This record gives sequence, C-alpha cells and structure tokens, in this order.
Amino acid sequence: MQQTVLVLGASGRFGRHAAEAFQSAGWAVRRFDRRHDDLETACQGVDVIVNGWNPQYYDWATTVPGLHQQVIAAAADCGATVIVPGNLYVFGHDTPGPWSGATPHLAQNPLGRIRIDMEEAYRRSAVRTIILRSGDFIDTCASGNWFDMVLAKQIGRDRFVYPGDPCIAHSWAFLPDVARAAVALAEMRFDLPRYADIPFPGYTVTGTELAHLTGNVIGRSLRVRQMQWWPVTLSRPFWRLAPHLLEMRYLWNTPHSLDGAFFNACLPGFDLTPLRQALTAATAELPGGSRANRGVRSSAQAA
Repeated sequence: MQQTVLVLGASGRFGRHAAEAFQSAGWAVRRFDRRHDDLETACQGVDVIVNGWNPQYYDWATTVPGLHQQVIAAAADCGATVIVPGNLYVFGHDTPGPWSGATPHLAQNPLGRIRIDMEEAYRRSAVRTIILRSGDFIDTCASGNWFDMVLAKQIGRDRFVYPGDPCIAHSWAFLPDVARAAVALAEMRFDLPRYADIPFPGYTVTGTELAHLTGNVIGRSLRVRQMQWWPVTLSRPFWRLAPHLLEMRYLWNTPHSLDGAFFNACLPGFDLTPLRQALTAATAELPGGSRANRGVRSSAQAA
C-alpha cells in the first residue's frame, strides 16, 4: 500500500529535496501551501509529516514555538510521524564533541534556546518524531546557504571566503543525501525509538581542505581568505538578520563533528555521495564553477 508524506516548506532547501526523494521512493507526496491549505485538513490520511518550515532568524522567537505546536497537534490527531531537520545550534560553543543524540543541549544564546525548546516540545509529546540532525548544507544549486552565498561566491576570482578559522573541523551535509536518509528512516520509523535524535554524519573537513577540494573540482587553485565580519557588525542597527548571524558566528570557530554511530546502526551501508561529487554539483551554476560537469549534478540529485 502506498504511503503518503506531507511536506511543509516544500519550496525551501530541505523540503524541496525531501519531496523529490520521497516521490522517487514511490511515496504519495503532498506539498503544503500555507497560502491556501489548512494544516489539520492536509494532515488527514498522511503517514509522515516532513516539517521543513524555517522562518527567518528574526522571526524565530515569535513564530517557531507556535508553528511546531500546530504540527505536533496535527500529527497527534492523525497519528503521523514527524521528521524535523535538526541543526547544531542546541549544543553551544563549549560542548565537547563529537556531538551525538546523547550530547547535552547546553546552548545559552537565543537561537539555540529556541531550538532546544522546540525539540523538547516534540520529546514531551506523544508524537513519533525523528530529528535528523546535520551540519551546514551543500546544495545542488545556489539556494542562499553559507556555501554558495559566502564560501564559493568568489571562486570566479579564485577566492574561497571562509567565515572562521580555516584550520578547524566543520560539519557539512549534502542535501540530497540528507533527504534520502529521511526517506529511509521514515520507512523504518516503527523500529526506531518514539523520539529519535539521529545525527547525520555527513562530511567533517577544515576550511582549508574544503577550499582545496573545491579548487580541484573547478580546476583552479583557490586562495583562502577569511570573511570580514565588521560590515555585519556595522549593519546591526538596520539589518534585522545581522545580530543573529553574529550570534551564530561561534560555530565557525568551534571545532565540531557529528557522531554517526546511531545513524550507521539504523542505516548500515548508507552511501554518502563523495564530497568531490557534491562540490561539483554545488558549484555547477556558480560564476567560475564546474559548468563542464553539469551531468554530475543530475546524477547526484537522482542518487
């Protein structure tokens, strides 16, 4: 019998890939339209809800708690499992790694506390929940993420702009891989704990290593330059996003990685896309990028 998934935020980064991955796996996919759809009605008859809603940082405090409470209530009513793309904000700057599902959530900054409270709401509920936690996204197109907006923005000028210390480890995840993992976990959801916090291992590389690999992909040597944060600081009075970018700056200077033990136990043999292939897809349409390798982008999306 065909299973049905409702994707919230299907036009966003994670939601778009999740919808494509579930559809490729044979699921019936409903894409929620917040302008016209009613959540309670849209949830009727669905087996899984992918909660890809992600408001702007400056709206988190006023919207995130309410949005997720709506999802919890709707999922409880229809008996659906909820999959939430988790991030690393909950851990804070001084939490020892590698970070796993058992790592304490010690963040004290506002965005971190909002995420902690949101996840705790699912934990306290009776709703079957999967938190699929990953590092920064590498996408198959420019989608407004750190990689395409900052790091690789100037590769056409042979520059790789890094927001922090390029010598420390940072966690990354290729979005098509995370979406495939979401499908696989959804299909084994009744074998998981009622509340499953599952870190996605992804890639752990330094900024220098990432620049070198990106240069290999585009066929040129890239000079690593550290991002200048002073324009963001100066823009705080009139750019609503600036304070929140500064708030999360610590993640670029805090060595971290995700413990993949639970993920590997759940999905043994899951094949990550090689990082070189992911970077080829990510740079294909960027100025100075790997346009000659566009075919890899298609195969990566279909993987």
